[in-house]
Amino acid sequence: MAQESTCPVREIRQEVASALAQESIKEPRARMRAEKLLVLLEDIAQGRAGSEHLADLKAVARSLTERQDAHGADLGQRILSLLESQGEIFQSHILTRNCASGACDMLAPAPCQMACPSGIDVPSYVALIGQGRYQEAVNLIRQDNPFPWVCGLVCTHPCEFVCVRGQVDSPVAIKELKAFAAEKALSEGRYLNPPKEPATGHMVCVVGAGPAGLTAAYFLALKGHKVTVIEALPMAGGMMMVGIPRFRLPREVIDREVAFIEELGVEFRFNTRLGVEVTLQSLRKEGFEAFFIAVGAHASHRLAVPGEDLPQVLDAVRFLRDVAMGARKRPGERVLVVGGGNVAIDAARTLVRLGCREVTLLYRRSRSEMPANVEEVRQAEEEGVRLVFLTIPVEVMGEKGRVVGLRCLRARLSEPDARGRRRPVPIEGSDHIMAADAVVTAIGQRVLTEGLEHLDLRWSSWDTIVADTITAGAGREGIFAGGDVVLGPATVVEAIGAGKRAAEGIDRFLKGLPQPTMPAVPVRRARLEPWEMAASLKMDLKRCEMPLLGPERRRITFQQVELGLGEEQARREAHRCLRCDICKRCGRCVVVCRDRMEIDALKLGYVGQPGESPTDFRMTSERCILCGACAANCPTGAMQMEDRGEERLLILGGTILQRERLERCQGCGDYLGPSRYLDFVRKRTSGLAQAFAGRLLCEKCARRATAESKSGMSVPQG
Repeated sequence: MAQESTCPVREIRQEVASALAQESIKEPRARMRAEKLLVLLEDIAQGRAGSEHLADLKAVARSLTERQDAHGADLGQRILSLLESQGEIFQSHILTRNCASGACDMLAPAPCQMACPSGIDVPSYVALIGQGRYQEAVNLIRQDNPFPWVCGLVCTHPCEFVCVRGQVDSPVAIKELKAFAAEKALSEGRYLNPPKEPATGHMVCVVGAGPAGLTAAYFLALKGHKVTVIEALPMAGGMMMVGIPRFRLPREVIDREVAFIEELGVEFRFNTRLGVEVTLQSLRKEGFEAFFIAVGAHASHRLAVPGEDLPQVLDAVRFLRDVAMGARKRPGERVLVVGGGNVAIDAARTLVRLGCREVTLLYRRSRSEMPANVEEVRQAEEEGVRLVFLTIPVEVMGEKGRVVGLRCLRARLSEPDARGRRRPVPIEGSDHIMAADAVVTAIGQRVLTEGLEHLDLRWSSWDTIVADTITAGAGREGIFAGGDVVLGPATVVEAIGAGKRAAEGIDRFLKGLPQPTMPAVPVRRARLEPWEMAASLKMDLKRCEMPLLGPERRRITFQQVELGLGEEQARREAHRCLRCDICKRCGRCVVVCRDRMEIDALKLGYVGQPGESPTDFRMTSERCILCGACAANCPTGAMQMEDRGEERLLILGGTILQRERLERCQGCGDYLGPSRYLDFVRKRTSGLAQAFAGRLLCEKCARRATAESKSGMSVPQG
């Protein structure tokens, strides 16, 4: 069962409710105010509060402190103190309809949304896809992320790592669903920008047209600011465009989504580098009031081994950029790629497509330590990339100015260090040479600091800008920074999250509003009704398989490898979602059924510790008596029991766990309940049942029959 967390909203609400229940507030007018406070607090805790609630809460609490009731006055003062010290949390409940701690039952956020760096309301858009409402799904995504199609193809999907369905069988294919919805909405001409706020007259300059810069530009433009993006490359997209190969992310996808940002009035100036073509001073003279530095990490770390300066030793970032810009010449027949991350895999797969005969990837640790996406690694091997683990390069061998091989040492892994990471330890005497015509290094990226020195910002020892993690403020008035230039090389979705935070910080700066002191909580955009289906079907739905281009075709073209989900496939996949935005997995239903009712019908392993017990929705029908105790004790309404026509159903987040025909009273004909439930009641009231002479009776008729049995008299009807 999930542990209860604390939240000041929940705590003070319970305190007020307790004071009223125990009648510790005596004075009638003070009590009236306390009752009003409870209503306001319940609205906040259940996501029903509006913009006036905090002001009302403060006013009522202040008036309570003025009453002649010591307990009431103390309570009012405590609320005022909480609003002073933790007002942001109360405000966050109202604005986001999420309680980050999960303590407020109705606002407990879904793990997938909390794991998303851009805070997308995943359960809601997945539910919309399940209902066939693709445009609404994309509109919802774009409230937090302007790149649903890009992310649907290349996101590292941290949401899927915490997907609760993964504790049942496999996580929901959230990334693929996002791509499907975006492509569908675009193909139907229903991919639209949200409405802009009125123009503010403020001017913002974004430096860098990568995912962080473009995201900031998108949100700032929506807020009515005039945004100009300067970019050193001749096109927008940054590392999305020149760092990710087209077979994973086609250029047309980036162009389409960037075009929507341009439609908002964002101006682009390409081939323009800050500190070279323009300076901060010249931009200020143009009228720009705020700057967002998001230049990315476009340089590579060096191997630092002899022979690295030979011309056939290429850094992967530069190599991928050249290919993206049109250079399709293969660097050699036999190429070694050094590294184990996504950039190394992208480089190796690109080399295959360029026609290299042998492409071998060397990694100094083992396969399980590889930071690259598992699926990308698998696809690389399908395409013919050879992986060699526990190998450390020590020298690039050359003859007559050309690479002829790489001298390496074999390695073993040390015991895990304090961070649990196992260090590769060279094995003495294991020198060997791997023949090669070229070497591509992909051991990490760094920020190019040239041109940024004059900004007078703080830099870390990793050559990244030191910026506030909440507001993106870079320590100088009006200058903000985010993305790789702050985080170091990060993922696309992390950069998008950074751009979104920066836009909020810049908007507040321009409007003279105070900056937040707490990290933003993701916003719950909707609370959609779950899709209803039988338990057996819910269990039978297995994770969809993404159709892929055949390996032979992949080896010779840059055609997109992932072919996308079909509509029926996508909707079935969306129906696998367990709707964790509704069910907070507190496990009260399981405890009540097992310990209070002693029935133990609910096999919901995913509400406990991972691996503790299995989940099988189908098992419920074997033992459930439809008593409704689980539904009555569900704090969020995820578990529901309802009578429909001749049946009673037990439903959890849309999954019908049990259904049974309702029996009728043989006295008056009213519905009684399912036979299993009546058997259960009959056993508990066996003494009284004798009076019914074996008949099924409703409560009213049973009382009459019992009275007649005990008194020997006929009780009148009515």
